[in-house]
Amino acid sequence: MAGAPKSPQRPTGLEPWPPLPLEEWQDTYATLHMWMQVVGKIRLRLAPMVNHWWQVPLYVTSRGLTTTPVPYGMRTFEIFFDFIDHDMHIETNDGRRRSIALEPRSVADFYNETLSALRSLGIEVVIWTKPVEVEERIPFEQDRTHAAYDPEYAGRWWRILVQVDRVLKDFRSRFIGKVSPVHFFWGAFDMAVTRFSGRKAPEHPGSPNVARFVMVEAYSHEVSSCGFWPGAGLGMPAFYAYAYPEPEGFPGYPVKPSEAHYDEQFREFLLPYEAVRTAKEPDAALLSFLQCTYEAAAKLGSWDRNLLERSGASFI
Repeated sequence: MAGAPKSPQRPTGLEPWPPLPLEEWQDTYATLHMWMQVVGKIRLRLAPMVNHWWQVPLYVTSRGLTTTPVPYGMRTFEIFFDFIDHDMHIETNDGRRRSIALEPRSVADFYNETLSALRSLGIEVVIWTKPVEVEERIPFEQDRTHAAYDPEYAGRWWRILVQVDRVLKDFRSRFIGKVSPVHFFWGAFDMAVTRFSGRKAPEHPGSPNVARFVMVEAYSHEVSSCGFWPGAGLGMPAFYAYAYPEPEGFPGYPVKPSEAHYDEQFREFLLPYEAVRTAKEPDAALLSFLQCTYEAAAKLGSWDRNLLERSGASFI
């Protein structure tokens, strides 16, 4: 049975919830975003389709992020980012391996070196090279604008993902209805988990810089979704929560902690990362936000909560 959050042990010598001021690493953020789109699109091209595009995200590991095994004929390969040693590795199930250093380099160079490494392993893949979910959509092979990499801030961001992954998995465990994995979407560069009411949703109207059919598939059913986003376009890293379709009264629903608010522009509840990082009990602060915002969607949207939730799963 899920219960009150336990106090996690802190990693030796590292701050589990480090500061992540956007202005200090926004160039690294933008470059890393494009590198991850290169790798994510390789997985998208080769992995079989799963509902809501669940075949495309990356997953947090104890060293970084991974594609998990990707099929290629009778073989598989895995691409993973290591934010401890700052390398990207490609490994095949027949024991072959290639590595690429994570260091200042252009997106074009990263793209070319990644595809070259795959070809040396006998893997030929063609991807659509135009980025998604960003305003500046320079094709990967032409992008020499984004070329920054600060290992300190890349490492901080990944350590935050480790904590977010851990807390979101705790939150996920309290729901027995249809629920997504906790996963990292390289399109928007966010960590997310999504709960479903079980009912179909109105067809999604689409979003900027994303093909409409992508959004229609992603939001084919009613959702309550939440996650963490480093904050490009917002100006700060933040946790978010939203519902689709948004039920009447959702923006005015009271949520915790006090630093959380509903943003009319983004049509989401937002909680600044700094409020969680500096809280006396960061896990408890974040879990209260996740639970309140889910209850806003479930109560106002008339979800069948007796069918969808574990008994006694109110943790505020």
